[in-house]
Amino acid sequence: MLRTLGAVAALTLTLPNPALADGHQTLLENAAIVDVETGNIRRGQNVLIEDGRIAAIGSRIGADSGAERIDLDGAFLLPGLTDSHVHLTSRADKHGLRRLTVSTPRAAISGVANAKTTLEAGFTTVRNLGAPGYADIDLRKAIDEGEVIGPRIVGAGQAISITGGHCGDATSLPYEDQIKGRAADGPWAARQKVRENKKYGADVIKFCATGGVLSPNTTINAQQFTLEEMKAITDEARALDLKVAVHAHGPRGIQSALDAGVDSVEHASMITDAGIAQAVEQGTYLSMDVYVSDYILSEGEAAGILEESLAKERQVGRFQRERFRVAVEAGANIAFGTDAGVYPHGTNARQFSKMVEWGMTPLQAIQASTVGNADLFGMSDEIGTITVGKFADFVAVPENPLDDVSVLEHVDFVMKNGAVYKNTLAD
Repeated sequence: MLRTLGAVAALTLTLPNPALADGHQTLLENAAIVDVETGNIRRGQNVLIEDGRIAAIGSRIGADSGAERIDLDGAFLLPGLTDSHVHLTSRADKHGLRRLTVSTPRAAISGVANAKTTLEAGFTTVRNLGAPGYADIDLRKAIDEGEVIGPRIVGAGQAISITGGHCGDATSLPYEDQIKGRAADGPWAARQKVRENKKYGADVIKFCATGGVLSPNTTINAQQFTLEEMKAITDEARALDLKVAVHAHGPRGIQSALDAGVDSVEHASMITDAGIAQAVEQGTYLSMDVYVSDYILSEGEAAGILEESLAKERQVGRFQRERFRVAVEAGANIAFGTDAGVYPHGTNARQFSKMVEWGMTPLQAIQASTVGNADLFGMSDEIGTITVGKFADFVAVPENPLDDVSVLEHVDFVMKNGAVYKNTLAD
């Protein structure tokens, strides 16, 4: 099994370990803390950070004489943002046949650059749903060990496909090195792929239940995997304590995936009213990437996206947004997932405004990227709110994002695990 990032790391400069020394204190002063659960704002607050976690919060909280002090000057402080659907090893200028020129080692190198860009945009935790050669798992390790800079990664490893399906096996061209290891046919083969992903370090399982917009020779309505195969995947994942995300555009694939008990439906473009009701009842998250259509239809052709794919996006883009509105009104769990990598990394926050345009309040959109994703990731005890004991992951902006959520497109302050990666508040 090809393991790539070790070679990449050997070519990069060694970076300081982002895990600060034991006993290190940082005090964030004069913050307007946004309570993302209620929408309340507490001004004039200090946040004490010790060993990468939140130690205390309050207007009179102080710190040791040797502590680092950062004056936020009244800026609005939020938990670090999260994205439930990214592809850090993908590039927005490598679509269509151009993807066939990208080797797994080259994708891993792009992942290093894209991870830094993503973190500096304020996304401190992401779920990477598919990468060649388990490059996302090695990238996660390199970030955790301080070799490279990036967000906390919940990695899927290689997404699972049927033969000839979306998730990497759709091309009819003989580039088997690009797709080897992703396809499975039959319940036991599907179970084996789940076990293989777990073996190589996957935190979550992703499989594809329908064709995709960007894959040749697939249609978005066509179901991939039978219900029996999908149940085998979810059953095996449960046995291994893994959650399951499913790529699904068409209603038949969505319905079967819901029946199989997946944790999140990615895209969910043509989900029916009955499917939404079932998702609400089961607590299934819908990760609907309502921004990416703008990029595909405005800049996709120049990035190499084939006409076949552009035609599919014209068919599904607005339909998905209308379904998104219905899902929000029905009270479905909505994840903040963008499919970053299809469009440029670091612009993930553009989706906030689209979520508001199609039915959410600014607070609901922010909740999707904080408390909602934290629950989906199984990390509610670690991230999602500004709470004592959780990771010191923050973003700050000078204007109130509850008034204009687009201010999150250009965050001025980023902290992850108590380490500052960006601070332009004084500029």
